[in-house]
Amino acid sequence: MNYKNLQQQDKEVYDIIKKEETRQKNELEMIASENYVTQAVMEAMGSILTNKYSEGYPGSRYYGGNQIIDEIEILAIERAKKLFHAEHVNVQPLSGSPANASVYMAFLKPGDKVLGLKLDHGGHLSHGHSVNFSGILYNFVQYEVDSKTGRINMEEVRKIAQKEKPKMIVAGYSAYSREIEWQKFQNIADEIGSYTFADIAHTAGLIAGEQMDNPVPIFDVVSTTTHKTLRGPRGAIIMCKEKHAKKIDKAVFPGMQGGPHDHITAAKAVAFGEALKPEFKEYAKKIIINSKTLAEEFINRGYRIISDGTDNHLIVVDMTSKNTSGKETEKILERIGISVSRSTIPNDPNPPMNPSGVRFGTPAITTRGLGEKEVKQVAGWIDAAITNKEDIGVLNSIKKEVEEMCKKFPVPGLL
Repeated sequence: MNYKNLQQQDKEVYDIIKKEETRQKNELEMIASENYVTQAVMEAMGSILTNKYSEGYPGSRYYGGNQIIDEIEILAIERAKKLFHAEHVNVQPLSGSPANASVYMAFLKPGDKVLGLKLDHGGHLSHGHSVNFSGILYNFVQYEVDSKTGRINMEEVRKIAQKEKPKMIVAGYSAYSREIEWQKFQNIADEIGSYTFADIAHTAGLIAGEQMDNPVPIFDVVSTTTHKTLRGPRGAIIMCKEKHAKKIDKAVFPGMQGGPHDHITAAKAVAFGEALKPEFKEYAKKIIINSKTLAEEFINRGYRIISDGTDNHLIVVDMTSKNTSGKETEKILERIGISVSRSTIPNDPNPPMNPSGVRFGTPAITTRGLGEKEVKQVAGWIDAAITNKEDIGVLNSIKKEVEEMCKKFPVPGLL
């Protein structure tokens, strides 16, 4: 981006941004929920559309002068529909949790019972955790992954659903590395008369790239963020059956939000357009190949992978298998220029701020162009750093090697 005016008008902010730019250029991003957007997406985010206020929807706004804004929102909607085979799309949600709050508002009343996956088993805060609005406002009961396989046992889900009779069943997770059996969830919901809600924030790009199964034609409602594997701006969308369209739109506005962020809507449209291109399918395929390669490398080195592998872009590793913790591992890898996120493991005996696991993801390094060969090298660096965590000389040497790889694979969008 051209920061000429910012540099002249506010050098303090400019300098901080440039430091972060340098960090991103010289380090490897392996946080599963992060990615790099293209220059075109960044340009749309920084456009004059940020100047406009546009409460309401195309053709029905509460402010004048929205004819052109209507065009960009309609374009984003049509592209999202095509990308996910959706009957109805609302592109206004500002982020993932507000999108999920809108879904609950549309289908539920406070106190209604909902079935979701436990947070430490791979779920999300907004899927019923007690400290989150979802767990405070709604009566969540939760299912778990199998203690032996690390996978969701659909018969156990069925038993819980039949016993509890929830009004809604939530599927789609933030730290689950396997394909989700969407149709089986829908079958269970049909048996007990529940709504189905899929949160595909993590896997949306893999679904759009036709590398994972798509719940949109199956479920009542689906939410996703537009960053992560979808490689768009920070934001979200909600997709649903046409019969639910009015209540979803009403829940987003005026239920949860005021005016949408029109510059972000434009960036979403750009990202959807990019994802509709044939090369995006190849990108999605490479993400999964890299993820599987990373899992295999860790397993070969004696690390315990939750569910013994992956079908998507992430893996969760039990770091106690190497006599360290999630937090300590995160700090060790920061020293060598690799960013990861600590993560709970199923039935984690340790607290959330210092859990037993680490979540590794491959979307961002795949965007940079790293392939199987480079992923194997990265796994070796990670293992060497953990093995030699007290040896500053070794850590500094690995950091230099990471920086050299980063020079060979520059971050797209950073000119």
